[in-house]
Amino acid sequence: MSAPQIDMQRIPRHIAIIMDGNGRWAVRRGLPRTAGHQEGVETVKRITEEAVRLGVKYLTLYTFSTENWKRPSNEVAALMSLVLTSLQEELFMRNGVRFRVIGDIRKLPLAVQKKLQQCERDTIGNTKMTLVVALSYSSRWEISAAARNIAADVKQGTLEISQIDEETFSKYLATAFMPDPELMIRTGGELRLSNYLLWQCAYSELYFCDTYWPDFKEEDFQKAIADYQQRQRRFGKTGEQIQAENPKTKNETEE
Repeated sequence: MSAPQIDMQRIPRHIAIIMDGNGRWAVRRGLPRTAGHQEGVETVKRITEEAVRLGVKYLTLYTFSTENWKRPSNEVAALMSLVLTSLQEELFMRNGVRFRVIGDIRKLPLAVQKKLQQCERDTIGNTKMTLVVALSYSSRWEISAAARNIAADVKQGTLEISQIDEETFSKYLATAFMPDPELMIRTGGELRLSNYLLWQCAYSELYFCDTYWPDFKEEDFQKAIADYQQRQRRFGKTGEQIQAENPKTKNETEE
């Protein structure tokens, strides 16, 4: 696959990825599903380094959803073990990557919680890119938690009902520290968001591909970005309005 032409001046600031297809990749090869997850870790390393090279500032990876707790216990245990062994601070430090995690981490094994917290502390000074891992995460969990916290603040008198708007609500989300994704990528051929960043992806461009995550290469990542750059992001406006505001978008295609 030849590398697509991308405009380095128009790289999305925040890219979110649903890393789907690890299990099916393994099954097709007669391997246990856990082998697919292990191979998927190698893809994470490659794409993280490529994102840094391209100038992406935030890369958010859907690693383990709240619904994934329903999977067979041996697969869940293997995934938790993989989290412990795959967090390589050397990779983060070498590439200037800050590590952060979002999700209900209280449900995770204590050893995993401690490893995540240590990695967050150790990389806090890195500034090239922030790698955000969504672990034991779902949008419904996040939005419900935000609603509870808002209700508690209203009850305590620290927040007025009249102050609750989209901006205020966003500040109560786990993702309040970063901008919304401009681009959402899902590998593995499924065409859904699977309870991932639903609030944040209201205006994200969505890119779906059939490639299983372990087979997702740097060229595939570049292809997704090139596709994004061909779209016209209108945010409710007409194409003519966008072109008038920014003539550089004249040759971009509409969604």
